[in-house]
Amino acid sequence: MSVKPDAVFIPLNVAVLTVSDTRTFETDTSGELLASRAVDMGHRLVARALLKDDLYRIRAQVAHWIADDAVQVVLITGGTGFTGRDSTPEAVGCLLDKRIDGFGELFRALSILDIGTSTVQTRALAGLANGTLVCCLPGSTGACRTAWEGILVEQLDARHRPCNFVPHLKAAGPCGPRP
Repeated sequence: MSVKPDAVFIPLNVAVLTVSDTRTFETDTSGELLASRAVDMGHRLVARALLKDDLYRIRAQVAHWIADDAVQVVLITGGTGFTGRDSTPEAVGCLLDKRIDGFGELFRALSILDIGTSTVQTRALAGLANGTLVCCLPGSTGACRTAWEGILVEQLDARHRPCNFVPHLKAAGPCGPRP
């Protein structure tokens, strides 16, 4: 990572959503990985939720967080595959003001090293909505680790150069843990 010498770390307010018909908070290793990595890096976990794979419930939760001044980043794990129940990209896509096409492209390029051509079956995507970064990742813990280590750790760090997502995010409003 290239770091500008005089740049300072800016903690961000992060919400994590797990989309799964089978997981509980106790068995949600993917959401836990994203939440713990964000906190370990110095960001604040301001919300965490787990929803069944239901397009309208996912859309409602993400829309709520996009409208919330306290949420700057939404990380979603699950629902990006091809099964009939996978609906995260459809739920989120219409909420985005701008898509970050390179996110999905880079994620697939990184994950080919782990899962080979099976990477073509992920519909991972990211975009900006109301100054909020929204990232949709596969539900596997390995995929979340790949996205965190290969993309998010640098792009959520204001010190990373030549560019990162931080200057594109809304200023944080009140923060703190939320139910």
